[in-house]
Amino acid sequence: MVVGLRNVVRLAACVVLLMLLAACGSIPQDPDGTLDRVRSSGELRVGVSHHPPWTDVTTSPPSGSEVEIITGWAESLGATVAWQVDGEEALVAALERGDIDVLIGGVTDQSAWSSKVGLTRPYVEVPGPDGPRAHVMAVPAGENAAQSSLERWLDTHGRAP
Repeated sequence: MVVGLRNVVRLAACVVLLMLLAACGSIPQDPDGTLDRVRSSGELRVGVSHHPPWTDVTTSPPSGSEVEIITGWAESLGATVAWQVDGEEALVAALERGDIDVLIGGVTDQSAWSSKVGLTRPYVEVPGPDGPRAHVMAVPAGENAAQSSLERWLDTHGRAP
């Protein structure tokens, strides 16, 4: 009888565990729905600052290696890019407000903005005057589905200029 009771308890525990996992939904999630909004609206709002050769805002639309990378990611999501050109400080504020979905412009993992935004994991490392610099892109803090999607894209398409 004890063996039968143990099996019932194990089965009940498995059922509870499955119910808890089902309640979690898909992981990672975007609390503000960034990735879902991009897919449904067909528009990726990208903030870009001038940092050649990564980004060049003297052309219309902007150009540079990060512009090409982000344009490819947008296309993979079924979206086109709406560019917002400005300085890093203004673009970080726009990212915090949810006015843009990603910020590019030669950002490194040593960015002073790392406490205000989400930084992707480094996708390329290049030599710099003070040693190697690991390049990243910025997304709204906590928008983990968008960040994960971008990181997967960077894993296969990220490159130095």
